Amino acid sequence: MARVPSPVLNALQRLPGVPPALTRHRRPRRPATATLTLTPQPRPWARAAGLVAVVVLGGWLGLLVVGDVRVPVGPMDTTMTLRPSVTGGTKINVSPLGALQLDSHIAPVRLDVNVDQLDPERSRALVDHPQRLSGLQDEVTRDIAHGAADLAVRSCVAVVTGAAALGLAVYRRPRRALAAGGLALGLLAASGGTAYASWNPDSVLEPKFSGLLSSAPSLVGDARSIVTEFDVYQRELARLVTNVTKLYDATSTLPAYRSDPTTLRVLHVSDIHLNPASWKIIASLVEQYRVDVIVDSGDTMDHGTAAENGFLDPVEDLGAPYVWVRGNHDSLVTQRHLEGMENVHVLDDGRAKTVAGLRFAGIGDPQFTPDRSKRTGAEQSQELAGARLASALRDQRAAGTPVDVAVVHEPSAAREVDGTVPLVLAGHIHREETEVMKYGTRLRVEGSTGGSGLRAVEGKYPDPIETSILYFDRDTRRLQAWDSIELGGLGLTTAEVSRHLPEENQPGATTSPSPSSGTPSATPSTPAP
Repeated sequence: MARVPSPVLNALQRLPGVPPALTRHRRPRRPATATLTLTPQPRPWARAAGLVAVVVLGGWLGLLVVGDVRVPVGPMDTTMTLRPSVTGGTKINVSPLGALQLDSHIAPVRLDVNVDQLDPERSRALVDHPQRLSGLQDEVTRDIAHGAADLAVRSCVAVVTGAAALGLAVYRRPRRALAAGGLALGLLAASGGTAYASWNPDSVLEPKFSGLLSSAPSLVGDARSIVTEFDVYQRELARLVTNVTKLYDATSTLPAYRSDPTTLRVLHVSDIHLNPASWKIIASLVEQYRVDVIVDSGDTMDHGTAAENGFLDPVEDLGAPYVWVRGNHDSLVTQRHLEGMENVHVLDDGRAKTVAGLRFAGIGDPQFTPDRSKRTGAEQSQELAGARLASALRDQRAAGTPVDVAVVHEPSAAREVDGTVPLVLAGHIHREETEVMKYGTRLRVEGSTGGSGLRAVEGKYPDPIETSILYFDRDTRRLQAWDSIELGGLGLTTAEVSRHLPEENQPGATTSPSPSSGTPSATPSTPAP
């Protein structure tokens, strides 16, 4: 049909009598078209970012599950682990002392080495065969190389498996899972190459210490001096490693003891100074002598920090009540931690406590000097603390509840209670002393039950480990005798026990001095055969 032009249609519409059908405007038909809706496709960079995220997360999970390797290094058991890190480096954890960090390499992975424990069998082999010490360095080097190789293989398997497994769970396509595993292997290889290229063996010269090890440079010496005199350091280090086993074995030489039911037995310890070997020795003595109560006259810690509190965990399992007084290396943080522990009785401000049938009272050291500083007025503060304790002891006696044993840390404070109590126990000076003071009170100063702790490596000769068993009559609650126990310190395996009797209990004695009678002079006790 021919199309009528628009002007003609307009003219026809104006004429009368023209049918409407002739003037109707018809639009041409257009072919029908289908409407399609297109789904937007993700951009390539978004897909790549998602794959990388899956690879990193999967590899990290794989390392967490199977990335640890237990490696015997010389006489020690260690655990090596690779961890994701921004800065890289190596971290060596020495529980409970702290950690040290080395800037050994720059890579997105960090090597963690945990020193778990000292193996007694391998340590004893070194003790029994000292000639093995000459090859200890080579043995340690081989152990570390073997452990590092094993860790590298396991880490590759863990990273690839973890990334592939997570890729399969996310994409549900084997091809994508294989791509994730391959990318993980590539990233791990790149990280290993970066670490190898940036490896800095001199990082051991500038370690960063944390925790209690932050004081290590002052105890051991500058790291550079260790390197320049490595032969001397190697011999000393090997000696210290082997001596740990000797300390644990020393108590096996102590004689067996048959308990007397009419006697109360008190184990006096002091100045442990963070030596973990002391707990083994104390537990052994408690069992062998059937100790009724343990008295600690302070300096259990070395710095008094909260990080050291975990060192006190064995106290609850020693098998006897633990009476404790604060030393100048023990802080109020330490004291509050001990006050919250079961089976521990903290003495302070002259308050009396009855434990295992004996009445104790004590006062904490007024000085807190973990840096071993000598502050002005220190002696006067000790005398003032002792005078406060003496006043509290007199009040107890006036109330009809006299104290049997007073406990302080420093002997200068103990001298102020002369005449107010039969026996006062102290420590601090790291050597054993006994004397009867002017007005009849016996002063018993204990040596270091920790062998002076970490300070044992400072002097030319190691300090011995000293403690004593005090025997009290159950009825009169007076001291009847004591055994002085001395164990050889680092490098020594001797154990010596000597029996001592108070003057009034020696053969031929006719009088029994009391704190108020007052005149006996200090006389050395004679050891029993």
